[in-house]
Amino acid sequence: MKYKVVIDPQAKKDLQEIFIYVAMNDGVQPANKLIDALEESLYKLEKFPERGHIPIELRSTGIKNYLEILYKPYRIIYEIDHHSIYVHSVLDGRRNIQEILSNRLLR
Repeated sequence: MKYKVVIDPQAKKDLQEIFIYVAMNDGVQPANKLIDALEESLYKLEKFPERGHIPIELRSTGIKNYLEILYKPYRIIYEIDHHSIYVHSVLDGRRNIQEILSNRLLR
């Protein structure tokens, strides 16, 4: 069974910010390559949505409907709903993930 991957506006914004940061620091070509690789990881969820795990920051909250996969150092946070995968965030794992998730998912 194939799931539909939906990238929400916040995750699209995350990808744009990652692109801009990498383009400014390493060049446009590496930025394009990174975004392509991240998007490829996102779309692999169509076939293997259950391969993720609950983000460590959410385990203690009892919230179990969000999963994550890694494309180091990036963390792709998503939710499975029926036959759709909703990608909520693409975050640099070196940032304060606890704070970001609290602001985005726990409001």
